[in-house]
Amino acid sequence: MGMYQKREQRKKAKTEDNNTENNSKININWYPGHMAKAKRLIREGLDQIDLVYEVIDARMPKSSKIVDLDDLVGKKPRILIFNKIDLCDLKETKKWMNYYEEQGYVTIGSDLTKTTNFKALFDLTKKVMEPMNLIRQRKGLKERRTRILIVGIPNVGKSTLINRLTGKKAREVGNKPGVTKNLDWIRINDQLELLDSPGILWPKLEDQTGALNLAAFSAIREEILPLYDVVEYALRSLEKYYPEKLEQRYGVREIDEDIIITLEVIGRRRGALIKGGEIDYDKVVSIVINDIKDGYIEGITFDRFEEDN
Repeated sequence: MGMYQKREQRKKAKTEDNNTENNSKININWYPGHMAKAKRLIREGLDQIDLVYEVIDARMPKSSKIVDLDDLVGKKPRILIFNKIDLCDLKETKKWMNYYEEQGYVTIGSDLTKTTNFKALFDLTKKVMEPMNLIRQRKGLKERRTRILIVGIPNVGKSTLINRLTGKKAREVGNKPGVTKNLDWIRINDQLELLDSPGILWPKLEDQTGALNLAAFSAIREEILPLYDVVEYALRSLEKYYPEKLEQRYGVREIDEDIIITLEVIGRRRGALIKGGEIDYDKVVSIVINDIKDGYIEGITFDRFEEDN
């Protein structure tokens, strides 16, 4: 098959993907049973919870925030942990941190590639818990360990954070969503105890940009996604916000109107070829997705802050 025919084949496949996804409007219904069960168990055990650690991805501070968490945990005090802060565009992400703080959240960044000392997080936890602990003291109640629910969307780094906090492998870690399935209590130290939960999404992802962000950073299983749409979105986001990183990683600074042409350039640069020197487009798609998922492209934030948020 010649290159022209191959390109036309890929265009046809991409068009079929778009038709399947309602003319490129991503409308994902993915709500595994363990997520529904986790939410039910959290509601049932909420009276045991003192504080909530909500872990979000610093590269998508809006898209990775659980939209219905307020309904789930009510008015429980919450610390918003911006995980993977080392991989984000800190200038852009700080806008989101400021925004959430203005909304009444307590925020903190987390770099799990370097951090072994969580004193800042523990001190912040103690500060947030002061009002509740004072109430207990006035009632003559003994001091006890703070019980913390830790929640986040799939693949946000929650299990890695728990392992760092405990100093041991308390949870299985994977770079794909859906590793944790159950709710489990994990003792951190004499003062803190965590209730781990599976990655949580909401039943329907109606916001196209948010869904694409979740897909680009692998919060949604790859097999249910129109991968060519996801890769095109990721490449065009890099072109718009980080053209120098796009050029450095893939040797292109502008994305062609026909995304297939750009995939050909990337494929040749990265050696994604099949017999006869033709482009292995599926491999190119996999390369781009893995580059983002595994953090090979640093300093990026796809959720852009707008003043009307």
